[in-house]
Amino acid sequence: MLAAKIHLKHVSIVTTEGYAASPGGSQAKFMAEVSAEEQARNKNLTPAAFRDYQNGIRPAGPGARDLIDHFESVDEEILAMQASSPGTRPGDEEVIQLLARRAKTLRLGIANYCWFADPSRALCLILAGTPGSDKPLVGMCDSARCPQATHHGGHRPVWASSAQNKKVFIAKIGRGQRDEKARLQKELDRDLRVLSEIDAATGTAA
Repeated sequence: MLAAKIHLKHVSIVTTEGYAASPGGSQAKFMAEVSAEEQARNKNLTPAAFRDYQNGIRPAGPGARDLIDHFESVDEEILAMQASSPGTRPGDEEVIQLLARRAKTLRLGIANYCWFADPSRALCLILAGTPGSDKPLVGMCDSARCPQATHHGGHRPVWASSAQNKKVFIAKIGRGQRDEKARLQKELDRDLRVLSEIDAATGTAA
């Protein structure tokens, strides 16, 4: 499922960059269809992340605190709705509506969720020098540092695979390639830190 979602996001990026100079006709229709698919996907992923939060499974990553704060505010709204109508509980559609604004900001990274709520805080745009852009640059994403990125349990296999591959590469590096080894070790340390944070947040730490 994650691979399919990543593929959908990749298609969106490629088509946007490829057709930006010549919009219209079938190209515009295709982009509208991709956008509709993304919106439908986000309506499912955001409530799923919220349900995880309600079950004690927290997000990790630099943007985790902001997302948790938002989920806490939604929880408060749900409690207020229940208090105003004793004996009733908001249905799924009502919860989805409460989460709708946040869902619209969701973009999929390679191994993270990008909550693109404030372009001026997006690390990819800051690095590219385009903080006013209305789309994130997923190819430049560094989710371990971006304040709008979160990591969830479903992202763990990607980070684990990345860490394992780096361990293999590091073991094969000769003594004369100290700079390359140091670079990969730094990236491995980052991967292991992200894995540790995911495990701690989701309650799967050993």
